[in-house]
Amino acid sequence: MARTAQDVTDAELSVLQMLWDHGTSSVRELTERLYKEVSLSLTATVQKLLERLEGKKYVKRDRKTWPHQFSAIVRRDELIAHQLQTTADKLCEGELNTLLTCLVKTKGLSAEDRESLRTLLDDLDSNAK
Repeated sequence: MARTAQDVTDAELSVLQMLWDHGTSSVRELTERLYKEVSLSLTATVQKLLERLEGKKYVKRDRKTWPHQFSAIVRRDELIAHQLQTTADKLCEGELNTLLTCLVKTKGLSAEDRESLRTLLDDLDSNAK
């Protein structure tokens, strides 16, 4: 069943990035990675962020272990797609083409990026036929 994507704060995104990069982790492990130290207030902050992400169905908790282990259930590409569409909806009347064109014109593309984009477009054309 598809879930409705929700906005993610910068702090929540930092936690998700740690889970994507390091895999399943405890609150303490995440706190150490994010802040390079552990204190009660920092641990409570990470715990609250995980609770929010769990409520948004972006993170799951394994309650069978102690300490509880958390893992991301939203993929990075899913969140990127949602964030880009949200930005396009806000700024470009929902048109991804407008958003992507602006990004390419202002940031440019490396030769590798252009080749990757060509391959992607060719694959999309092949699949459409």
